[in-house]
Amino acid sequence: MPRKTQTAGAATALRRLPSVDELLHDDRLRRLSAELGRGPVLEASRKTLDKLRREVRSGLAEIALAARLDHLAQEVEGEARELLSLSLRPVINATGVVLHTNLGRAPLGAEAARRVFDIATQYSNLEFDLAAGARGRRDLHAARFLNKLLGAEASIVVNNNAAAVFLVLNALAQGGEVIVSRGELIEIGESFRIPDVMTKSGAALREVGTTNRTRAADYARAITKQTRALLRVHPSNFRVTGFTERPALEELAALARKKRLPLIEDLGSGLLADLAAQGLDEPLAAASLRAGVDVVTFSGDKLLGGPQAGIIAGKKKYVEACRKNPLFRALRVDKMTYAALEATLRSYARGAAEEVPALRMIRLSVEEVGRRAEALRAQLESALAGRADLRVISGESVVGGGSTPGYALPTKLLAVTPKSLGAAELAARLRRHDPPVIVRVEAGRVLLDLRTVLPEQRDALASALHASL
Repeated sequence: MPRKTQTAGAATALRRLPSVDELLHDDRLRRLSAELGRGPVLEASRKTLDKLRREVRSGLAEIALAARLDHLAQEVEGEARELLSLSLRPVINATGVVLHTNLGRAPLGAEAARRVFDIATQYSNLEFDLAAGARGRRDLHAARFLNKLLGAEASIVVNNNAAAVFLVLNALAQGGEVIVSRGELIEIGESFRIPDVMTKSGAALREVGTTNRTRAADYARAITKQTRALLRVHPSNFRVTGFTERPALEELAALARKKRLPLIEDLGSGLLADLAAQGLDEPLAAASLRAGVDVVTFSGDKLLGGPQAGIIAGKKKYVEACRKNPLFRALRVDKMTYAALEATLRSYARGAAEEVPALRMIRLSVEEVGRRAEALRAQLESALAGRADLRVISGESVVGGGSTPGYALPTKLLAVTPKSLGAAELAARLRRHDPPVIVRVEAGRVLLDLRTVLPEQRDALASALHASL
């Protein structure tokens, strides 16, 4: 008997719901249709009504139903805007990880971003020679600056460093052997392993030495008629310490020349500016070529500070072999990547590396980061009194992105200890804010590192903390 009464009540309640057509005639939704288009509003109306029907059948209370019906148009609007929302969004990186892979690695400089906008919204001479009035080569746009900065004979660009390594091995060593030290058979993010990429490239791996010690003589003994190249891999995401040995680049280069083999070096990060003053022991791409390496590969969006890209540079005959490989077309980059990369490289060529945000963040002194943290603390202290304890403490930033493992940058952190909720809940609220804020949580505190917060984001960060607490 109670079940029949509930069913009858639900049926009565369902009759109170408007039809989709009736809902779409609401003035608010008509204006929304003009703004967003009829399709998303129609889909949102159907979804909202279907959800409400399910709730009514599950016993939604009369008072709750009346409130929902009064705000049905607002609910549809929220659903419609959510349907058209963009999932890729800017976030505030307050983690202190400069090249945060999950947060898009290096942010572009202002000029690079402007160049992307200009090239993306207009036609361009991507593959058109303006002087000759004929078809041109897209790779020339970045090569001009790359060759100058690296001292390379030639260079090309593909979509990331994994693609660069793959293309070089396929072009120069397919069907033969490539000799590499056991201590350099690395794995980086997403299970990218040097042995696996070598196998896919069509080259056979020839391991030499041991995990911690490899000498030039080990390479020399392994060279056979099947050898096509010597490969050196920079262990950018780990360090082997203690009883270790690794041949100097000049030593390997001399062996490669003697045996008439190309020496390839996967540098990973692609450092173009010296960061020794910051205590970072990362190889310079130009130094590798000066030492006799024939081909280097590295990323565009790590320490170079540009867009995602893979750079291949070095001796012209080897780079041209890569360029003529059919895989190059499959792996090449688009006009927006060239626009961002060329603008970033021009900053280096002008001696204005401070225009590259990632380098600027790395070079920030602990004193400057401390001043930023103190300024934010002072800005928030009175507004958050009673809700959170704010203190500036010492800490460490990291470069990230598979670069400089084992090295840290001294920094100052704004430590926020909330009084009425847990640190994890505060971090979750900050992630839900618009724009989202990504932080570190340690020992019951939310830690904010202002090194990686862009100056123009500081007020938004303060607003996010105020709203979340």
